[in-house]
Amino acid sequence: MTDEESVKYKPLTPLFFYSILSKVVKRREMEDKIKSGYLYDFYGELLTEHQRSVYEMSVLEDLSLSEIADALSISRQGVHDTIKRCDKLLEDYESRLHLVEKFMHIKADIVRIDQLTTGSPDAATLAEISRLSKSILEEL
Repeated sequence: MTDEESVKYKPLTPLFFYSILSKVVKRREMEDKIKSGYLYDFYGELLTEHQRSVYEMSVLEDLSLSEIADALSISRQGVHDTIKRCDKLLEDYESRLHLVEKFMHIKADIVRIDQLTTGSPDAATLAEISRLSKSILEEL
């Protein structure tokens, strides 16, 4: 019997497929929450007080639409519309100003510099550090 004959292939069951899909969706939701947090950190002050309170309850406190609606005495639809409007506004600010994008680039460069500074740096490492620091200064 060859190795190919001894290996049994199992088709993906719906339950297995669903478990993989749900993990992907949860990861995507987490990434969206993190992105929303960054957008709020950079541009939240440009929202109205009402928009900020609704958005903070949704993104930062992770409250449901019903919980926010009850707390603020507004409808669930009003909460939903406000969150969607805030998302659009924050995305629009980012598309024009790119502050979060620049921050993420700088953060990645600093992490790389930190990695390069462990141990005794050689000439190539020092050149890479110099290149990264110049890149950071240009973005600022």
